[in-house]
Amino acid sequence: MSQTPLLDRIQTPHDLRRLTEDQLPQLAAELRDETISAVSETGGHLGAGLGVIELTVALHWVFNTPDDRLIWDVGHQAYPHKILTGRRERIRTLRQPGGLAGFTNREESPYDPFGAGHSSTSISAALGMAVARDLSNKSNNVIAVIGDGAMSAGMAYEAMNNAGARDERLIVVLNDNDMSIAPPTGALSAYLARVTSSGTYVHLRDYAKQLAKLLPKAWERRAARVEEYTRHLWQGGAWFEELGFYYVGPLDGHDLNQLLPVLKNVRDLQQGPILVHVVTKKGKGYAPAEAADDKYHGVNKFNVITGAQVKPKPNAPSYTKVFADALIAEARKDKRVVAITAAMPSGTGLDHFGKEFPDRTFDVGIAEQHAVTFAAGLATEGYKPFATIYSTFLQRAYDQVVHDVAIQKLPVRFAIDRAGLVGADGATHAGSFDVAYLTCLPDFVVMAAADEAELVHMVATQAQIDDRPSALRYPRGEGVGVELPEEGIPLPIGKGRIVRQGSKVALLSLGTRLAECLKAADQLAAAGLSTTVADARFAKPLDGEMIRELATKHEVLVTVEEGSIGGFGSHVLQFLSDEGLLDGGLRVRSKVLPDVFIDHGKPEAMYEAARLNASGIVETVFAALGRAAAVGERA
Repeated sequence: MSQTPLLDRIQTPHDLRRLTEDQLPQLAAELRDETISAVSETGGHLGAGLGVIELTVALHWVFNTPDDRLIWDVGHQAYPHKILTGRRERIRTLRQPGGLAGFTNREESPYDPFGAGHSSTSISAALGMAVARDLSNKSNNVIAVIGDGAMSAGMAYEAMNNAGARDERLIVVLNDNDMSIAPPTGALSAYLARVTSSGTYVHLRDYAKQLAKLLPKAWERRAARVEEYTRHLWQGGAWFEELGFYYVGPLDGHDLNQLLPVLKNVRDLQQGPILVHVVTKKGKGYAPAEAADDKYHGVNKFNVITGAQVKPKPNAPSYTKVFADALIAEARKDKRVVAITAAMPSGTGLDHFGKEFPDRTFDVGIAEQHAVTFAAGLATEGYKPFATIYSTFLQRAYDQVVHDVAIQKLPVRFAIDRAGLVGADGATHAGSFDVAYLTCLPDFVVMAAADEAELVHMVATQAQIDDRPSALRYPRGEGVGVELPEEGIPLPIGKGRIVRQGSKVALLSLGTRLAECLKAADQLAAAGLSTTVADARFAKPLDGEMIRELATKHEVLVTVEEGSIGGFGSHVLQFLSDEGLLDGGLRVRSKVLPDVFIDHGKPEAMYEAARLNASGIVETVFAALGRAAAVGERA
């Protein structure tokens, strides 16, 4: 017998809208159970989705999706939305190879009108859709759901400022699930929200405003202040109204008796931009997630009954942990070392740094642009700021990197986590482009750690660079298991190292593909091809002396990097060309990520598809030599 009888009847929101209002609480309970069950099998984001169960049901019941456009900011809270929009049968493929994406995806469903893996884009996109609707003389609703964390990013306010100055009908639902801007005050708050969202109230309010305009200016201003004061005395939404939004709330986001009448009123209003403020709890309805919403934001597979997550025992410490420990060691030696994160303290390891140095740790919220310029300001005063930001998120602050840091040659130290492929998080979170977009900047030092020991030394190197900006990239996941040094020793800037000496083939690696280059060298040696393996260490400045030696003493030179076209390999080719080292018959090849956005998958399979593993490197060498010989053949 089915445990989800109502949910079983729903293939799309059209089916949902056939249910009566009295049936919706049961549907919400079934949807919550299904979400918990699915994520327990796949892993993924849990807490945020559980917090919007009732809101998801209410939005799809009140609005005529997909004709009414529903945009989820970030999209990591959209698992319940996916279940209700024709994807329940595939929900247990979430974040699996060939399965559903972990975020909203336009290619996946017409119910996902906008894809989002980064935060704070929903209001801008929604305003664009609302303007397009009006230009096309259509009448559908456009609704953006954005969390209070995402409201810490400047882009959200840029969009609200623009929307507030226009007349387009636009609905923004502020999902306040962490730090309540204005806590709900029980029945009175619900009553006020219901009344102030009604057509009668809005009509009387607008009538009063028109009447006030007939009065002398002083009286008009007084009337406006009285109206604003009386309404916001209880609600706290004056700030949003100053931006031009009509504010409704706060509402209990888990109470359908509050949500439904207000959303109906908002739907039926012929009003400009409206902000509906709902207060929810991350992890709602699942005790382990409610008790530790940070640990259950993103989860591995877990036991539904106990909440215990299935975590494989690591073979080596993670690069993130190694970085954090190395930075703590540098901070103990130098009081000028400070650390900055943009709302990712645990993801970047700065939660550990912050425990020891709380006054030297700065979480600026989801505000990468501010984080970079804030770091630049610290650098002007002689401090040593480490701006610790995921590669994919640093893209959002590129103008600040160029204008506020690079042009002024300020010694901001960028610690770039999640550099390279990121498995289940897919294209939106892959750190594919940082080498390309940083090495093109003059006087920038760009390093990539080949293993966790190198990472320790590179943190020490960054701490000593006082005359220009620097960047250190390292991947997600565990290290390779090398012994860690007792302390970091600064490296000579722009100098690589020869790891294995050979004579016919040269493999020049940047970053953690070095281990695969060593495996490839073993396979090539078995085929009689003596192979040198070098670790570039620096993508900028290049080690010209080492590259010249590799180019003049070998027949084949292959560069290997976990980054896009236009990165390290391109700079090596430029150097070889400028030095005339391509004129003597040297065969050069560059191994990079393919020129596509790579979907989520298992890391090993992703490297295989990109041919950035040992077999792919060997294949490239044989192709450069004009041979299709099997490994093991003697040269």
